[in-house]
Amino acid sequence: MPLTEPHDDHLPQEDPVVLDGAVGNPDDNVVNETSEASVPAAQGDDPAGRGDAPTVQDDGPTPQGDGPTVEPEPTLPEPVRQRIVTLTAAVLPTLPGDEVPVPLRRVAKFAPNRRARLGAPAIAAQLTADPLFRQRVTARVLADAGDLGAAVVEGTAPAAADPVEVAALAYLARPRGWRELIDASGAAVRAEADSAVVAELVREAEQRATRAEHDRAVARVEAEKLRDELARVREELGQLREESRQVARTLRETQARERKATELLATERGRAARASADVDAELRRARARLAEAEAAAGVARATAKEARSVDDARLWLLLETIGQAAVGLRRELALDPVDKLPADFVADAFAEQPGTAPASPAARARDTDDPARLDQLLALPRAHLVVDGYNVTKRGFGEMSLEQQRKRLITGLGGIAAQTGDEVTVVFDGAERMHGLPPAPRGVRVLFSRKGETADELIRRLVRAEPSGRPVVVVSSDREVADGVRRHGAYPLGADSLLRRLARS
Repeated sequence: MPLTEPHDDHLPQEDPVVLDGAVGNPDDNVVNETSEASVPAAQGDDPAGRGDAPTVQDDGPTPQGDGPTVEPEPTLPEPVRQRIVTLTAAVLPTLPGDEVPVPLRRVAKFAPNRRARLGAPAIAAQLTADPLFRQRVTARVLADAGDLGAAVVEGTAPAAADPVEVAALAYLARPRGWRELIDASGAAVRAEADSAVVAELVREAEQRATRAEHDRAVARVEAEKLRDELARVREELGQLREESRQVARTLRETQARERKATELLATERGRAARASADVDAELRRARARLAEAEAAAGVARATAKEARSVDDARLWLLLETIGQAAVGLRRELALDPVDKLPADFVADAFAEQPGTAPASPAARARDTDDPARLDQLLALPRAHLVVDGYNVTKRGFGEMSLEQQRKRLITGLGGIAAQTGDEVTVVFDGAERMHGLPPAPRGVRVLFSRKGETADELIRRLVRAEPSGRPVVVVSSDREVADGVRRHGAYPLGADSLLRRLARS
């Protein structure tokens, strides 16, 4: 059924625009010939000749005194204003670019959750100042509203409809009596707010009454307790008076006994003086025996020192024998110095299927977040430092480009390799090797994960390739990487420890 354009009280009644098809779809609207003939000025504003261009201006001041009287924009309740902005922001990206006003073209590119929040002032101002833009928005909003939009266009509001939604559609569509719909919505919103305030006041009054009743009950209980306590205190006071009389009698008896004890004390002091003289004599005899014991201990220490010297000589001879045997074993096996390290084999087999982890790897380290541990671990003999490249660079100097991040990290690791002489491997994510990389410093190996493999998996392959017992230090703030390499016996450290070490270099 064909629906007419939303009615606006500010538009002349003799210039309606009839739209065929779904309400608000600008691509399917067809303007009647009589309408096109009656509004040439509106067609001049739309050089492309689209049927969705409105044929009359809305809410603008009339240049002649005999035109329709322009009423000011109504004051909208805050929920209605927010709903109008939300509806406009939702349909803003669907409008063709040349139909979006210049102030809103940047807002149309915002994310949906930011468009209504950040662009609300500009959207509200444009809806008020640009009737053509409002009518285009209205066409799409009414199409999305369905039956409710059709009812609002006809000037009626279903009883079960949300008054805020009805007021927002009425403001955009502006049918006959749209101001009354907005006023009714404002009254409904205020009534809901007043009802909520009254309900809150009633709830608070009930809570205060409940608390007062509870306080009265507590006060009654406390009064009963105080009366019982007073009776108990009076009884205890009588007992204390009786005890006080008994204590007085006991004190007199104690004083008499004290006089007798003083006499006995004088007698005992004489006996103690004689006993002290005996103790002094015994102490002198004990000191003489102690001197004899110290002399015997000195002789025993000398004897023990000689025995320890003999044991040291025997131990040295045993170690020398073991060293000679190790030299002979190395000569018999004739092992040449190796040209490749375990990590080199992982790099050579870069495109091959990664091997499985050992069944029960030996534990090499314990997790620690202390940055000072990096220097201690690098001081271990033949240590291997493995670095999660982008995890460190994005944490330390993420404001640089990826190429600059890689260059800075590789240069800093070259200094560490030169200072410590340790093997250093840095791993980056990347299906193919990056072009334009500078030559790696001596002692630094640069690896990129192959296609279908992450840098974390490549790091675990490097750790599994190392022999049990070799100190392997993995620098990464990724907890999954740290837990994985710890199970294979490596020392996981955070990225901050390496960044501080590089800053100190």
